[in-house]
Amino acid sequence: WPGQISAEICGLRRTPSPHRPQKPMSQTEVAVLSRYILLAALLTTTTLATIAQAYSDDGSMATLRSVRQIMPQTPRHWVGDGFHVHPVFANKAFTEEMSPFLMFDYAPPTIFPPNSGPPKGVGQHPHRGFETVTIAFDGEVEHKDSNGGHDIIKKGDVQWMTAARGIVHQEFHSKGFSERGGTFEMCQLWVNLPKKFKMTKPSYQAILDGAIPVADLTETKDGQCSDEKVGNVRVIAGSFGETKGPATTRSPVELWDVTIDRKATVDLPFPPDYNCIVFVRRGVIDVLGNDGKSREVEPQGVALMKTDGGDRVRIIAKQKNTSLLVMGGRPLNEPIAAR
Repeated sequence: WPGQISAEICGLRRTPSPHRPQKPMSQTEVAVLSRYILLAALLTTTTLATIAQAYSDDGSMATLRSVRQIMPQTPRHWVGDGFHVHPVFANKAFTEEMSPFLMFDYAPPTIFPPNSGPPKGVGQHPHRGFETVTIAFDGEVEHKDSNGGHDIIKKGDVQWMTAARGIVHQEFHSKGFSERGGTFEMCQLWVNLPKKFKMTKPSYQAILDGAIPVADLTETKDGQCSDEKVGNVRVIAGSFGETKGPATTRSPVELWDVTIDRKATVDLPFPPDYNCIVFVRRGVIDVLGNDGKSREVEPQGVALMKTDGGDRVRIIAKQKNTSLLVMGGRPLNEPIAAR
C-alpha cells in the first residue's frame, strides 16, 4: 500500500517545463490526489506498525502454525527408584513426527525425604547413537560415565551427553540432595544423531544455569507485538530472536524454557520447516492456529504443531506463572533402527 500510494501520487506530479507553462491539474486529478493525501493521514504510526507486524524478518508474510494433535498427560512410572516420570511422547516416541527428538520423560515436583542410605536413581546402563539432555528444575542429579564424565547438575543446569558410538553412564540423586531431601523436578530428552555422527567419540556438555541466556518475552496485542514484558525465554539450544543458546548440537535443534508471568498472549517465532512441540510444564494454555481454531493444553500435555508453513506459535496463557518447554528441529528423515 505505501508503495502504491507513493507511486500514484508521484504519477500525478507534474514537472515544470522550461519551454511551456505548467498546466493546472484537472478536477479529477485533484480529487484523486486529495483522496490519497487523506488515506496517508489515516495511516498512523500504529497502523503502519500493524502492517509491518504481519511480515517476518525476511519480509515474507508471517502466519501462525496450527495444531496437529493435542497429546494429554500420560500415567507416571518409575525409572529406577529416583525418577517418577510421565513418558510425555507416549506412542509418538521414536517416530519421525518428533524428529530429531526420540523420547521425553518428565518428573514433576516430588518431595523426597532425607535419605541416609544409598542415593536413589538409575545404575549403570548403556546408550548409543543419540544424545541425552537432562534439565534440572529443582533438586540435584549426579552423573558418571565410562568416558570419564562426572558432574552434578543443580537447579537450572543442563547436561547434554552425546552417546554417539557408545557410552555407559549412571544417574543418581546427588549425595547432598539425598541427605537433605527436598523437592525434585527434572526432565530428560533423547535427541537422535544424524547418521554421520553416530559413530563419533562420546562427549559431555555441562551447561550451568548462569551460562543460559534469557530473552524477554513481550505480549502480543491485537495481532502485533507490544513492548510490554510478560515473561522470558531461557534459550538452551537454537535461538530466540537474536539470543542464541550455548548447547552445541549435531543437527538444527531448538530447546527453550519459557515462562509467562501472567495471563497473556505471546507469539513465539519458530522455523517453519522444523517439527515443533509445545509441552506445558505448569499452567493451562490455548494454542491459536492459522485455521482460527484454539486448542487447550493442560498440565503435562503437548501441542504437536503442523508443519504448514507457519513461522510462529501463538500461545494464550490462561493462568499466571505458566511454564512451557518448546522444542523442535529439522527432521532427520533417516530410519530409526532401534528403540
